[in-house]
Amino acid sequence: MTFYDPVNDVARGERAVVVVPERVGEGSRRSTEARLDEAEGLAGAIGVDVVARKAFRLRQVRPATLLGKGQVEEIAELASESDAKLLIVDAALSPVQQKSLEEQVGTKVIDRTSLILEIFGERAATAEGRLQVELAHLDYQAGRLVRTWTHLERQRGGFGFLGGPGETQIEADRRLIRDRMARIRRELEQVKRTRALHRGRRQRAPWPVIALVGYTNAGKSTLFNMMTGDGVLAEDMLFATLDPTMRNVKIPGFDKAILSDTVGFVSDLPTELIAAFRATLEEVASADLLIHVRDMAHPDHEAQAEDVEDVLSSLGIGEGEGPARIEAWNKVDLLDETDRRALLAEAERRADVVPISALSGWGVDHIRERIAEALQQDTQVHVIRLSSSEGSRLAWLHSRGEVLEQRVDGDEIELSVRLSPENWARFQASESA
Repeated sequence: MTFYDPVNDVARGERAVVVVPERVGEGSRRSTEARLDEAEGLAGAIGVDVVARKAFRLRQVRPATLLGKGQVEEIAELASESDAKLLIVDAALSPVQQKSLEEQVGTKVIDRTSLILEIFGERAATAEGRLQVELAHLDYQAGRLVRTWTHLERQRGGFGFLGGPGETQIEADRRLIRDRMARIRRELEQVKRTRALHRGRRQRAPWPVIALVGYTNAGKSTLFNMMTGDGVLAEDMLFATLDPTMRNVKIPGFDKAILSDTVGFVSDLPTELIAAFRATLEEVASADLLIHVRDMAHPDHEAQAEDVEDVLSSLGIGEGEGPARIEAWNKVDLLDETDRRALLAEAERRADVVPISALSGWGVDHIRERIAEALQQDTQVHVIRLSSSEGSRLAWLHSRGEVLEQRVDGDEIELSVRLSPENWARFQASESA
């Protein structure tokens, strides 16, 4: 039985109508236009052709269709006029609402969660990433066995949100899903243990880890490539990066450092994905420093920053918790002169901010310097005596700390070394190991 069989062009060219419901009385971090733009961008990320889009104000949520009767009729007319075969609703739909909308509009219907899962399903490149996405999909799908579970006949790749008839055997399918989820969880638990071992080795090694985080399409991969000289996919596209990547990076005062590029965050990131990707996202929590990359040319950059904080908080590393942070205010070159001057003036007043253009490289040397300062913050000088035979520990101190003084005393070496609290703890742990 095949549960996961992605094909790159699963939805290429599908004509779609995008609908954004806005509930009256519920404040939103984003403007209506920004929500429409993001929903269209998510659709475009898997090749869907958005031919019409519209926002609707909801005075009352309809249990059967979410939207009002007149609004559903308007959407059906819009879909018919534009020859759209897909309706994308930028909200969470219940199985009943999804099915009712399909019957009344006459198109396939997917909600925001299933759209994001579809993107992740197409983008997952590693075995771990594919398992994580499949688990998230199965978790989402388990409660909505209406018509989309297609384990007997696969007419397309991805996860079946956009097509495929299949057989509906509710109880058998639920059992199959539960069994498959259990197997995936066991495999991911092994991945988690392996990651924990790797993290332990990295923490004992003399190399700090810096993790890039931020909203999707903020420019993390572009900055990653500029700092490492690597060729990670960097496109003007939502979720261009899914699987995390680590590379060596040069930081002033450090023999070696590791830079990690991570999956981009998005507003209302499905809880199923956060749960499935927790093992990967834990890499962020274990980093020595976080660089929050922000697209300052985006009209909703403040709302995007709050969404990133929400995801970090869900990982237990909200503001003031976990690793130290720097904000990289990216894409300043796209601002007009007045806005750029105002932004640069504000950045001057904040010690945790570095304005950059990751595409051109402007400000990247400055961010390297700020990374070095942040990694050396709260350092203390320790006097350490080592046996002359402990060459590896001596090299560790030279590469991870700042050796201020060193003298030989018989068979021992005495050093004055400036170390961060984390590195001092690691050094002490290596002594007792």
